[in-house]
This record gives sequence, structure tokens and C-alpha cells, in this order.
Amino acid sequence: MLSSILPTDSAQVSSGDSLASSDEEVLMPSGADELFDDFFFNFASDQRRQRERVVFPLPVRDGEKERTIQRRQWKLEPFFMKQDFYTLFFDSPEEMELVTDTTVVDVTVERFYLAKARVEQFLFSRKSGQWMLHEVRWQPLPHNANGQFFLFYQQFVGDSVFQYRSLAEQIEYSGPDPEDDFATIDGFITPDFWEAFRPDLPKDVIYNIVYGRQNPATTQKIMLLRGIDDGLEVEITFRLQRGHWKLTKLIT
Repeated sequence: MLSSILPTDSAQVSSGDSLASSDEEVLMPSGADELFDDFFFNFASDQRRQRERVVFPLPVRDGEKERTIQRRQWKLEPFFMKQDFYTLFFDSPEEMELVTDTTVVDVTVERFYLAKARVEQFLFSRKSGQWMLHEVRWQPLPHNANGQFFLFYQQFVGDSVFQYRSLAEQIEYSGPDPEDDFATIDGFITPDFWEAFRPDLPKDVIYNIVYGRQNPATTQKIMLLRGIDDGLEVEITFRLQRGHWKLTKLIT
């Protein structure tokens, strides 16, 4: 696993985390390569599938430093599969449609270490009909294409006063009524009621999947918080207003 190769920034996972026994042949399911998400969830769940879909020796670049990982060194990299949820960030509702776009051929999975202000990027490409991991890159958070937004997000989830100041005067809301388990609300809430509606947001390590190219000049970010097994989905919209990011919409 890449995490055990880079112990200073990733958690240790034993080789026993592979879901297949050593004498089993585990193949990528037929059709999994059509959509990246289908491929990725299979890729992240099994060590042998990973080894078949990594271009070895795998280059790992960190600024001017570069080294490679050999096939024999690879152990299971589960990404967010051991969590209850994962996160995605989009610039617009239209960009969200790329998740189901079968013409996408380049995808970057990003792991943000907010406390360390570091980003680990896993670069995948689809060639000859198969998705392959072909490179890993490390970069300082400010150097990321969306680094300024994630620096904001780091402060937003870590500082309650800053979070309150980063709320729009009216937040569009759609979701359950916190005072009635059988009712929903569609309307607006003000910052004074934020605590009653505020979802739990990840603070330490978060993920993003970039389907194609990033737009560093965006004035909007749509954050999706998706459950792995329970169907949870929370959508939060941030907009850049007069040079400051504001939370403007919450759907739960």
C-alpha cells in the first residue's frame, strides 16, 4: 500500500486487509471500467485488483523529489473505504454530471491532510478501455488548484466564530425539521438557527475526486457528503462574495 510506503503522511494498513485469499483470482467485474466510480470502488476494495491496475514502477513525486514504488512493495490502499462517508467538491451542478459521463478518461483522486496543509493526488487514466493508476503526487495545500477554497474550509470547520461569520444572511435549506422527525422544511434559515441544522463535517482528512480538469477561478463550490453504505447525502453550497466564501445553501 502506498500509505505504508509513505508513513509520515498516511495511516498504516496491514496486507491482511485484502479481501481475497492468496490463491484466489480476483478480476475487475465486467463493465466496471465504463464509469470511474464503478472501477474505483472495486479498485479500493481489493489488493490484487489494485496491483493489476497500477502502472509499475509507480512514480511518486513530491516537489523536486521523485522515487518509485515496485509491484512487490504494494499493499492495499483502501482510500476512504474504511470510513462511513466520503466527500466530493464540484464547481457547478453541470460539473456534477461528469460522475456519470462515460467519455471521461482522466481522473484525480485527492486526499487532503488539512492539519498538515498537504495534498496527496492519485492520477488515473483510462487507456485501451481500462482505468490505471499511473502516478502519485504530493503538493502543499496552497499549490492545489483549489487550494484557496480548502484553506478556507480548513478554517471553516476548525473555528466556530469564523464559521458563523462565513454564513450567508439567508441560507437556502431543504431537509428534515430538527424539531419534528416526520416533517421537512423547504425555505431559508438565518445564521442564528445554524446550530440546529448544522451537519457534522470532516475536519482532518477529506477526499475529492476530480473528473477531468479543475477550475481554479471558480466562485462556487458544491460539497457533497456521501455515505458509503447508508444512503446519506448532504449537499452544501459555498459562494465567493466580495472576496469571501459564504455558505449559501444546505440540502440534507
